[in-house]
Amino acid sequence: MAKKKKSGSIAVPYLLTIFIGIIVVGGGALYALKHLGIIDGDDTLPEPPKRQIATATYEDNHSILFIYDEPSKKNSTSFLLMRSVPKDKKLVFIGIPTNTIAIVDDTQQSMLSAYETGGASGAVNFTNKVFGIEIERYMKVNSAALIKICDILGGVSYPVAEDIAGFNGDGSEQYLNSEQVEKLITYSLYSDGEIERAYIISSVFSAMVNQNVGLRIADNFDTSFKTVINMVDTDITAVDYTKRKTGIKSMLERGNAIASFLIINGEGAYEDFIPDEDFFADLRERYYSYDESRKSDSDE
Repeated sequence: MAKKKKSGSIAVPYLLTIFIGIIVVGGGALYALKHLGIIDGDDTLPEPPKRQIATATYEDNHSILFIYDEPSKKNSTSFLLMRSVPKDKKLVFIGIPTNTIAIVDDTQQSMLSAYETGGASGAVNFTNKVFGIEIERYMKVNSAALIKICDILGGVSYPVAEDIAGFNGDGSEQYLNSEQVEKLITYSLYSDGEIERAYIISSVFSAMVNQNVGLRIADNFDTSFKTVINMVDTDITAVDYTKRKTGIKSMLERGNAIASFLIINGEGAYEDFIPDEDFFADLRERYYSYDESRKSDSDE
């Protein structure tokens, strides 16, 4: 009887031959494509593009007088001067008591009376004459605009020592949302009157900026500006914004702790507040000296 042939299949060597052929052909094709430059020979993952950090100069310095006025709520009118020096990463807030008095244009005026008779431009003129500075722009905000600004910044943790409904009142720090910020800065019964309210206004906004400013605010700055500018009465123009935004975003991108606040020195006289000229001289020296030297150079 003839022996049976082994039934070992030729499938294994056949498949192996095909597999080797694919490797050879595929490898050759890959080499050719790399040689021709059709595909990149570097198989490492590309690094993400580096973030472009804007730069600032002293040309970006500016001052804005913020005016809060909301007659429908019968809240106290508020005045806040903001001086920005982006190159030095400085943002200073100065609350101005509404009962600040001075002789302006040969007439005794108060901050509030200058605003009530001359509007925002009257308040700017009063501040310029009394402070000995030049405020470039103003922004008048109502309740809705103030709340939107606070929402954009993100609220603030702040110690409240005054006995006001809705607040701890024991001097401990608590988180304040936008509506609480509005209530705190417009409260009219502080024991030290308008000078204390001015302190609260400036310190609250300084703390809010320091606690929230950074890349998040910088990255959304264009959108935030467009939102706010359509809600306020202001003489800030699109040209102003285009001119200043690089410097402002540079300051924001370099981290927090950029803001501080100042309290106007002076003395009370019955219901009025008389500011100290030495305070204004120091303010000009610390935050406006570059502007003065620049004007002197341009006049020569």
